[in-house]
Amino acid sequence: MLLESVLIFFLMLAVLSYLRFHHSPNSFFRWFWLVMSGVSCAFSVGVKYMGMFTYFLLLGLAVVHTWKLLGDQTISTATAAVQVLVRFLALVVLPVLLYIGFFYVHLTILYRSGPHDQMMSCAFQASLEGGLARITQGQPLEVAFGSQVTLRTMSSKPVPCWLHSHKANYPVRYENGRGSSHQQQVTCYAFKDVNNWWIIKDPESSSLVVNSPPKPVRHGDVIQLLHGMTSRYLNTHDVAAPMTPHSQEVSGYIDFNVSMPAQNLWRVDILNRESDRETWKTIVSSVRLVHVNTSAVLKLSGTSLPEWGFKQLEVVGDKINKGYQQSGIWNVEEHRYGKSQEQKERELELKSPTHNHIKRNLTFMTKFLELQWKMLTLKNEESEHRYSSSPLEWITLDTNIAYWLHTSSNAQIQLIGNIVTWTIAKIALAVYFLLFLTYLLRRRRKVMDIPEDSWEKLVLAGVVCGGGWAVNYVPFFLMEKTLFLYHYLPALTFKILHIPIVVEHLYIYVLRSPAQRKSFVGVILAVLCSVFVCYRKLSPLTYGQSASRSEELDALSWKESWDILLRRC
Repeated sequence: MLLESVLIFFLMLAVLSYLRFHHSPNSFFRWFWLVMSGVSCAFSVGVKYMGMFTYFLLLGLAVVHTWKLLGDQTISTATAAVQVLVRFLALVVLPVLLYIGFFYVHLTILYRSGPHDQMMSCAFQASLEGGLARITQGQPLEVAFGSQVTLRTMSSKPVPCWLHSHKANYPVRYENGRGSSHQQQVTCYAFKDVNNWWIIKDPESSSLVVNSPPKPVRHGDVIQLLHGMTSRYLNTHDVAAPMTPHSQEVSGYIDFNVSMPAQNLWRVDILNRESDRETWKTIVSSVRLVHVNTSAVLKLSGTSLPEWGFKQLEVVGDKINKGYQQSGIWNVEEHRYGKSQEQKERELELKSPTHNHIKRNLTFMTKFLELQWKMLTLKNEESEHRYSSSPLEWITLDTNIAYWLHTSSNAQIQLIGNIVTWTIAKIALAVYFLLFLTYLLRRRRKVMDIPEDSWEKLVLAGVVCGGGWAVNYVPFFLMEKTLFLYHYLPALTFKILHIPIVVEHLYIYVLRSPAQRKSFVGVILAVLCSVFVCYRKLSPLTYGQSASRSEELDALSWKESWDILLRRC
């Protein structure tokens, strides 16, 4: 089921409740409608972030009405203050508390690990029962020289992954003729693997184990990262990366004795530190690794390598890294104190599981804020889709979405609009704005065509319906995400609400003679019949009612851009 239907229900309930509050006399039910409006706003935003557009519209409308209330000299200052306070509590505090409460219940009930929790940070995953928590519980908190770690990128685009290397070198020359260092590949791998383990080494010591007591790694310390299974140092140098040539290649250093010295020193930059001597902590610390020689930042480019790189993700050294970029920030996810100096013993150690002793928890608010950020930034949809569309196509209904096709017949379910309703809604919106501009200009010339209360109702209708259409439609032009026809449904609902407003206004104030009104009623009845006929014609596509013949479906392709599914058999 599309969430848009539930979203539209709460949006309409929020608007209706606020308008009932605004037009009701002082009574218990008046305040009931105000509270209902705030509750509905919370539920609409809880269903989908798109509900925020209408919520902000109602808040703006409430601010205007409250401002007028403050100028009313017939009420006392105390009464005005109470009115403002109640509005603030009902339309701001209550929705915020309810929205946070939804997630409190959600996180309280769903406390176990699930199949998609890898999209969240290491700390979030470690706070869940099962999954990553079984691995990370009881790990040492402070990263020390000699620690064995896996480094997970903070970015979930295109997928969460871990810093990785393996016994394969970059090609001597790439397909475009550019050369490489031919050193060992360093990538970001989207699966847990023994080749994701690295050892934090002190450049001034040859030891690969943790001393007693451990020497913690702090913000600003210079380290070397040794790949656990191949004993290659993490290295970057002035060689173009394979897929992102404006960045540096990152490799596991191999000394080919070709005047290419090792450049394997990295400075630890803890971004969420509380002091300049902050200790690097497992899961908790967000770390940027800055190359000492070139000041390049170890970063996930997000580009997949070709077959020679096993389709893994490219890791680069980025010299122009600016600001807070999640692709250049890393977490220590799995961590153990190294005990084996010899390679064979170390390989066995890396393949063994970590031990559990201590349970770590995040505060509810930390989880809540991370969830909000992920919902705002995570793109689940592919950049291209057969039924994706642009906002301009929604206006003219030049697109549709096929949801289901019967395995052996032409029975299908499509999201496709009633083209008559779509057209009448466009006409109603255009007529409304024409009327509004005409009245506005004539009122400027002191010509009052309609009573003042009717003018105020017309303006309010435009703010609610026209504003509702605009705030639910225009933002999609600014969004960098895959869009579909169903994204337009909330805006369309507000657009359709213009129809009765315009019809009523034309009948009462524009059409003066009985003959004109009778003709207008006839036109309205004809339009309603057309809406019903269109509904009946398209119902086989909307509800998958029958296995229509291909010729019948061809006849329903009223627009060439509609993608009706046909079985030619």
